[in-house]
Amino acid sequence: MRWKKLGLIFCPDKNYDWMVSHASVPFAKHIKDDLFRVYFSPRDATGRSFVGYADIDINRQWKIIGISEKPVLSPGATGMFDDSGAMLSWMVAHGDKSYLYYIGWNLGVTVPFRNSIGLAVSAKGECGFKKYSSGPVLDRSTEDPCFVASSCVMVEGGKWRMWYLSCIEWEMVEGVPQHRYHIKYAESDDGINWRRDGTVCIDFKSPDEYAISRPCVLKDGDIYKMWYSYRGGSYRIGYAESFDGVEWTRKDEDAGIDVSPSGWDSEMIEYPHVFDHKGRRFMLYNGNEYGRTGFGLAVLEKG
Repeated sequence: MRWKKLGLIFCPDKNYDWMVSHASVPFAKHIKDDLFRVYFSPRDATGRSFVGYADIDINRQWKIIGISEKPVLSPGATGMFDDSGAMLSWMVAHGDKSYLYYIGWNLGVTVPFRNSIGLAVSAKGECGFKKYSSGPVLDRSTEDPCFVASSCVMVEGGKWRMWYLSCIEWEMVEGVPQHRYHIKYAESDDGINWRRDGTVCIDFKSPDEYAISRPCVLKDGDIYKMWYSYRGGSYRIGYAESFDGVEWTRKDEDAGIDVSPSGWDSEMIEYPHVFDHKGRRFMLYNGNEYGRTGFGLAVLEKG
């Protein structure tokens, strides 16, 4: 693969009190014709994450034609699993509903934070999303001892399939706790109640690697393809292939995209969302500082 970067698309600049900075973990939802709604997670002045969106017209060189005045999703009440932030993870349409899976944040004491996976649902014709419950649909467990986070969900033949981040431990590095997480797999019959057995899909490839996150899975013919973020020093975008969606072969050297020589994505590149439109394949992604510099777009070159 070889991706051609089309540039920085959007970066919040204190647009609203809930959209002061960041545009993390972008996700493109096709609305009609060449119009896409790109959902993302901004932060307020205290660092809490929300979910908002920007409407973008591909036919007008990805011109932004509007941004949400109010958040689509907000942090929960004090003491809830998402009281420190609600960060977009993935969206999937099924039947007459849209399911928005998100990362709920709690600030920690012995470690900086703890995450869980929440769900919000929107019925056809509705503009907003309503949280399915006040608790998460996936939380830490015997298989995932520390926390779970960014997920990708696909429905195949009535079976719901999820690839998600699983934190397996915290290590003390120079006196500071550092998380170690990779990508695992779960299944469900309804998108709400999930079965998991600790199956690891994307594992660490070296002792220096400690974070693998934000899986994005597409199926091309008989091959499942996954893009994700991985890091030792700083984030890069990786790539893997599978014939069953469970056992994967990492092919990071084939990802075809890296940091730029300078600018907004020169230090790191992460959180890819890959999608197709009119025979072309696009990738939304974040750059420096985990989305503080906004999100950009790339297109897969033909041939």
